[in-house]
Amino acid sequence: MTAAGMPMADAARRLRRNGLAGGAMALLILALAPPTAGVHGFAGPLAWWLLLALCLVSLAFSVHLLFDAALFRLGASHDAEDVGLAAIDDVLSRTGLRAPGGVAKTLPERLAGCARLLRLQRISLLTGLALYVILILGAMNGDGVRLVSP
Repeated sequence: MTAAGMPMADAARRLRRNGLAGGAMALLILALAPPTAGVHGFAGPLAWWLLLALCLVSLAFSVHLLFDAALFRLGASHDAEDVGLAAIDDVLSRTGLRAPGGVAKTLPERLAGCARLLRLQRISLLTGLALYVILILGAMNGDGVRLVSP
C-alpha cells in the first residue's frame, strides 16, 4: 500500500470498526429486550415496534458502513488515489448502485458522506438505547401493560 492509499485504508478501518460496533449494539438491544420485558411486557406494543424499527435501522446503517469499508479497502489497494476511486465507481456501476458514467466524487466528498451515515447510525442507536432504558425503567416501576386486571 502506498501513501496515496493510506487515507482510504484508515477510512476503511474506522468504518469497519464503527459498523461492527454499531451492529453489535443494535443486536444486543434486540437480544436483551424480550427477556427483560418482564411478565407484563413493555409499556405497549407500539413501543416494542418502535424499538425494533430503530434497531433495524441501526443494523441497516451498520451494513452500509461495512459495505463502504469494503469499497474503501478496494480503493486503498490501488497505487494512486484517482485509480482507487475509479475502481470504486466501477464496482458501484457494475452492481447497479450508481449510473454508469456518473459524476465521480472526490475522496473528501465520499468521506463526508460516510461521516453523515455514521452520524445517522449513532443517532438511531442512541435513540433506541434511550427508548430501551425508558421501557425497562417503566417495567421496573410496574407501569407495564397488564394483560389481566388485578
